[in-house]
Amino acid sequence: MKELNLFVDYVDMYFNSIKIMINYFALTVAEMGIGKIELAVIIAVILIFPILFVYASKNLDAKGVFEWMMEKPNDWIGKK
Repeated sequence: MKELNLFVDYVDMYFNSIKIMINYFALTVAEMGIGKIELAVIIAVILIFPILFVYASKNLDAKGVFEWMMEKPNDWIGKK
């Protein structure tokens, strides 16, 4: 007679569901139509974007925007 197990092994269920999803729904890079050039561009953007984002965000704080606005205060609407 089979022993009744009252405890559910959620980890095993999780990994089994991942295997099922990969077998039925996962696409390879070739099936998506991504070639070597597109893959290189994607990787380059993934590497370069965070660096440029951090560099640009230094100038987007309140102090940087205020200083940029005050470089030519007479050019703003209402000052002419």
